[in-house]
Amino acid sequence: MTENGIDPNRVRRVRRIIILYPFALIVAAIVLNLLIGVAPTVPAVPSKPILVAFTISGLLLLANHVWLMTSTELTRLKYGLQATPEEWAKAGKLETDADPSGTREVKRHHDAHNNASENTLYFAILAPAMMLISPSKSLAFIWMIGFAFGRLGHAYSYLSGKDGLRGIFMSLSLVSLFGMSSYLALALLF
Repeated sequence: MTENGIDPNRVRRVRRIIILYPFALIVAAIVLNLLIGVAPTVPAVPSKPILVAFTISGLLLLANHVWLMTSTELTRLKYGLQATPEEWAKAGKLETDADPSGTREVKRHHDAHNNASENTLYFAILAPAMMLISPSKSLAFIWMIGFAFGRLGHAYSYLSGKDGLRGIFMSLSLVSLFGMSSYLALALLF
């Protein structure tokens, strides 16, 4: 142990896991794509099953956004917190007087929402591109719906403080993004 209480062996081990983690997910996505089958790129209007997968994932992502937004506002209300300097002034309160546990909870909600937004950006780029190349219907469904379920599960576990579960759902979201991106790359090669 060092003087700040950190075990250097643990730091080295966790550092390796952090570095290797995305590569393991990329390999898993590529393997699943190859096992199920990557179709050659054929630009076309998306088929109905692909549009269904995209629509379901869009509805689930919208539900996730509404849930995060609503739960954030309910948390503010619970702790008497305001969103803007103008709201603090109108309420006749100072932000520095806020209950620290309420501030932490609102930060948790903001972090969950920011994480959802950051990851959904890549989905918004990859999913439409995948839809336009006549992908395997099974893989399009797996990656698009998998991403949306991953985001819902991530939000739930983040807000409820379940770190292990949060990691599983984050992995599902990431492997789905890697699945779409590697599918696009592989389809260009075939």
